Amino acid sequence: MPSPFDPWAWRDPSALAGGYAGASPDSPPPDDDGGPNDGGPNGRGPDAPGPGTPIELAGYRVEAVDGRIGSVDEASGDVDARYLVVDIGPWILGRKVLLPAGTVTRVDHLERTVHIDRTRQQVKDSPAFDPQEYGRPEYRDRVGDYYAESYRRG
Repeated sequence: MPSPFDPWAWRDPSALAGGYAGASPDSPPPDDDGGPNDGGPNGRGPDAPGPGTPIELAGYRVEAVDGRIGSVDEASGDVDARYLVVDIGPWILGRKVLLPAGTVTRVDHLERTVHIDRTRQQVKDSPAFDPQEYGRPEYRDRVGDYYAESYRRG
């Protein structure tokens, strides 16, 4: 039986730290062969976060399954309510939405893009973002229920 959807928990917390392979103290430094995993000028270099590196997602683009919806305005690391506040202004003038972390399928740090598994229409139809209420449990319950129901409907 699949586990129930928890809208406020990251599906894959390692994605926040890049999900890159770790190194041991005995590991030799990587060669700069120009490959995608080295630390040289043709590789990921210092901008690619490693495991345990705190990540600031503000400014990252947000992509739904059917196209771009906006950019991250704010990200919460609250233990019981992880979420992204997304400015969908380029798409719907001046609107922001609260996206629970459970909607995030992956984070591409090199492209500075957060991918979610919802459609643009599902995001558009989500409860209106309320800057005075979004920190309150009742508001988060309403948003969480909307996304949990959207998973049941598919």
